[in-house]
Amino acid sequence: MQNRENMDLTKGPIGKQMFRFALPLFFGSLIQQLYNTVDLIFVGQFLGKEASAAVGASSLIVTCMLGFFTGMGIGVGVIIGKAAGERNQNKLDQTIHTAAGMTILFTIVFMAAGLLLTPVFLSWMDTPKDIIKNACIYLRMYLLSLFSIVSYNIGSGILRALGNSRAPMRYQLLGGIVNVLGNVLFICVLQWGIRGAALSTVCSQTLAASLIVIHLCRMEGETRLRLKKIRLESAICKQILAIGIPAAVQSIVITLSNLIVQTNINRLGVNSIAAFTAYFKVENFIYLPIMAFGSACSTFISQNFGASKPERMQQGTRIALIMGITTTLATSWITLLLAKQLFGLFVTDSEVVILGVKIGWITFPFYFIYVFLEIFSSTIRGAGKALPAMIIIVVNMCLIRTAVLILMMHRNPTVTGVAIVYPITWVCTAFCLFLYYKSKRWMK
Repeated sequence: MQNRENMDLTKGPIGKQMFRFALPLFFGSLIQQLYNTVDLIFVGQFLGKEASAAVGASSLIVTCMLGFFTGMGIGVGVIIGKAAGERNQNKLDQTIHTAAGMTILFTIVFMAAGLLLTPVFLSWMDTPKDIIKNACIYLRMYLLSLFSIVSYNIGSGILRALGNSRAPMRYQLLGGIVNVLGNVLFICVLQWGIRGAALSTVCSQTLAASLIVIHLCRMEGETRLRLKKIRLESAICKQILAIGIPAAVQSIVITLSNLIVQTNINRLGVNSIAAFTAYFKVENFIYLPIMAFGSACSTFISQNFGASKPERMQQGTRIALIMGITTTLATSWITLLLAKQLFGLFVTDSEVVILGVKIGWITFPFYFIYVFLEIFSSTIRGAGKALPAMIIIVVNMCLIRTAVLILMMHRNPTVTGVAIVYPITWVCTAFCLFLYYKSKRWMK
């Protein structure tokens, strides 16, 4: 398989390249999010709000574990992007095969721990007793697809760092089709309940992961994955971990702060849990384009850092900000105008829909602030400075968020009180990242 889809982001018109690279990232992320979204639609429409709340109560635990691999994926992507910019073929070969070895090792550890400790995690989150059984079933079934999920994410991260964002999107689309068909079969036809929702995700993610691995094995040159060469190169491991661990810690700590938020939501009752579960799905219509521009910016920065083009790096950051803000303003207000219809996709209970719309009117108008947070952090990480980005984000999104949450729950213990916490911490985080970006320390 020739590598004609790989884009060289170190030359050419920045705006056009950024858009072309980000568009498949958006659709790929949208399809991936649709895995859980489709599960939730089928669960909410056919199994009821208690089952929907069970899925929502367990989803953040999966996200926490995946946060570690997200961090490793960032580390792999930055190293590969720099090597691609430097035209260092030997380092590309070493990094790809070391990333494959790390994927196998860490997935085994996380899957075993997750399967064993699922009831403990759910208990720590104060999950209501009437949904904890279904939440435990869904989470354990979902964990069976962890290896496939991680393999896909790491593999697609390698392709994206090389400038190919189209192939991962295609493979995720095929997996998404299987996910829909699986939900119809396992929930509607076979009536396997919440087990069926999780099993359809296992099947779809396994297909997508298999296709991405086959693609890597058929690549030409030093970027080709050879199963016999999978290993753990100590020098490459150290470089990946130097970037990956701070990014992983950042992702996990943020998720843990979200678990604290989820715990407070759980104390508000099943309606509140279901409303926030639906909100996090509706929110993706705004969030995913931002993430696409952030991922595109990170790859752009890493390649141009390797090619030693600092002016082009700064131009890319500015263009990513403009594109991200414009897109977010449009998607946030469209989502608000269609809020009732969108929330109605995930829950049928009118009280839950009303609560979800209230949350949306508090957060969505301020979502453009998140663009600054994502683009600045992606730029800094793309240059290999993961530790400063981690410190800034962890302090604001964890410590300050927790403090504000405690204050709001004391003064206004409702879903609106929880929702206000998000825009407050977005502003604080974006401002701190902007100050570090302007210092230009990340360019050294």
